[in-house]
Amino acid sequence: MHGVLRLALFQTRRDRVTLPVWILSITLLGFATSSAVVTQFGDEPSQAAILTLAASNPAFLFLRGLPDGTGVGAVVFFQGYAFTAVLAGLMSTFLVVRHTRTDEELGRAELLGSVPLPRAASLAATLLLGAAANLLLAVFVAAGFVAAGLEPPGAAGAGAAVGAVGVFFVGLAAVIAQVLPSGRSANGAAAGLVGAAYLLRGVGDALGTPAADLLHVSSAWPSVLSPIGWGQRVRPFTSSDLSALLVLLAAALVLATAAVLIRQRRDVGASILPQRDGRERAGAGGTSFVGLAWRLQRSTLAGWSVGAAVLGAVAGALGPLVSETISSVAPLRDLISRLMPGGQTGLIDVFVTALLGVAGVFAAAAGIQAVLRMRAEEIEGRAELLLAAPLSRGRWLGANLFVAALSAVVVSGTAGVSAAIGLGLSGTANGPAGSVVPAALAHVPAAFVFLAAASVVFAFAPRLSVLLGWGMLAAGLVLGEFGELFGLPVWLQDVSPFRHSSAMPVEPFDPAGALGLAVIAAALAALATYVIQRRDLTA
Repeated sequence: MHGVLRLALFQTRRDRVTLPVWILSITLLGFATSSAVVTQFGDEPSQAAILTLAASNPAFLFLRGLPDGTGVGAVVFFQGYAFTAVLAGLMSTFLVVRHTRTDEELGRAELLGSVPLPRAASLAATLLLGAAANLLLAVFVAAGFVAAGLEPPGAAGAGAAVGAVGVFFVGLAAVIAQVLPSGRSANGAAAGLVGAAYLLRGVGDALGTPAADLLHVSSAWPSVLSPIGWGQRVRPFTSSDLSALLVLLAAALVLATAAVLIRQRRDVGASILPQRDGRERAGAGGTSFVGLAWRLQRSTLAGWSVGAAVLGAVAGALGPLVSETISSVAPLRDLISRLMPGGQTGLIDVFVTALLGVAGVFAAAAGIQAVLRMRAEEIEGRAELLLAAPLSRGRWLGANLFVAALSAVVVSGTAGVSAAIGLGLSGTANGPAGSVVPAALAHVPAAFVFLAAASVVFAFAPRLSVLLGWGMLAAGLVLGEFGELFGLPVWLQDVSPFRHSSAMPVEPFDPAGALGLAVIAAALAALATYVIQRRDLTA
C-alpha cells in the first residue's frame, strides 16, 4: 500500500498543471451558469417561461437535460449539469489512459515494473488518483454553486452527481486501457463512450413525458442506460435522492476491480485486443505525405464518422417519436401550435438542426485531432526521420491540413446522410430529405477555422498545441452554447466560429458567413505554413 501511495503522489506531480486546469474550468463553468441563471431567471415567472420553452422543444431537452420545477437551483442544474458531467467524464478518462496504457506504450511502465512492486500497483495508484480528483472536483463544484448563492445542501448534491459520474468513467477507462493496445485507441474509445452516455441521456430526455404544468419532464427508458442519466436522477434542488449515486459508485467499483484483475494477469504492453502488425511494404499511398497522413488518421476518422452517423440516425429516427410525444400531451400540443408557425414539422426541423450542430462540433474535433497528430509524431521522433528526406515542413503541414479538412467534411457529410435516410424512412421530413445533407455541411467552414487555428498553435508553440487546440474548441463551444445565458457581449459571442454557421434547415444558408469563415481558415493555414518552415523540431 505504501508503494501505491507513493506512485499516486508521483502521478499527481506529473498532473500538477493538467488536473487543476480541468477542475477549475469545470468549476468556473458551473459558477458562471449559476450566476447567469440568478441574474436572468431570478424570479419565478422567468423560470417558468424557460422551463415551458424547454418542455416544448425536444432539441432543448436533448442538449440540456430535464426541467424539474421552478427554483434557481433547479434551473441551474437543468441548464448546466449535462455539460459539466461530460467534462468530468473526459477529465477522468484522459487521466486514466495517460497513466496506464500511454505509459506502457512509451516505456515508463516497464521502468516502474523493474522495482519490487505488485504488477497492478501503478493501475491502483491511478484509480486512487482518479477517485481523489473527482472528489476534489465535487467539492469545488459544490463550492462554486454556494458562492453563486445556491442552497448548500442542493449544491453538495449537484457536486456529488458530477463527481460520481467522473468516478464511474475512471473505472470504465481503466478497463478500456486493458483491452486496447495503444493510448490513442484507448483515449478515442473512452471519449466515445462519454459521448455515447451523453447521447443516451439526450435521447431519453428528448423522448421524456412532460407534466401537465410543463414545468417537469420525466425521462424515457434510454436515460437509464447512461451514467450521466443516473447522475441527473439525484435532483439535488427539488426532491434529492442520493441513492442514484450508489449505482454509479457500485458500477465504478466493479469496473475498477475487473481492470485490476486483468492487469495482474497480463504482461506490460500486452492487451486483450492485440495490435495488428503492419504490412512489410507501404502501398502507393505510403510514398507521399498525404498518403501517410491519411493512413495515420483513417482509423480515428472512422470512429468520428461512426459517432456522426449515430447522431444523424438519432436526428432522423426520433422525428415520428417527437411528433407522437407532442400529440399525446394536450397543453404541449397547444403551446407548440401557438409558438411555432410550422407546428410539429417545424419542431422536428429545430430538433434536426440542433443535432446537426453537434455533428459540426464532431467535425471540428476530428479536424483538430488530425492536426494534433503531428505533435505526437514530433514528440516520438518519427517526424525527424520523415523530414530527414529532402521534403519541406510546409508540405508536411499542408498534407496533414488537407486530411484534417477532409475529415471535417466526411464527418459532417456522414451525419447529414444518416439524418436524411432516417427522415426519409420516417416520412417526417419538411421538404426533400436530401436537403439535410447541405444543412450538415454548412457547419464545415467553422470546423475549418478550428483546425487551422490548431495548426497555428502547433507552428508557434508546439508544446502547448494539445492544450490550446482542444481549449479553443471548448471555448468556442461554451461561447456559442452559453454566451447568451451568461449575458456576454455580442462581439465576444461572435468570436466563436459556431456562431457564424448557418442553422439549416431552420435558417437559410448564409454564403457571406461561410465565405468569411473559409477566408479566415485559409489565412490561418497560410500563417502556420510560413511559421513552421522557420522553426526547429522540438521534443
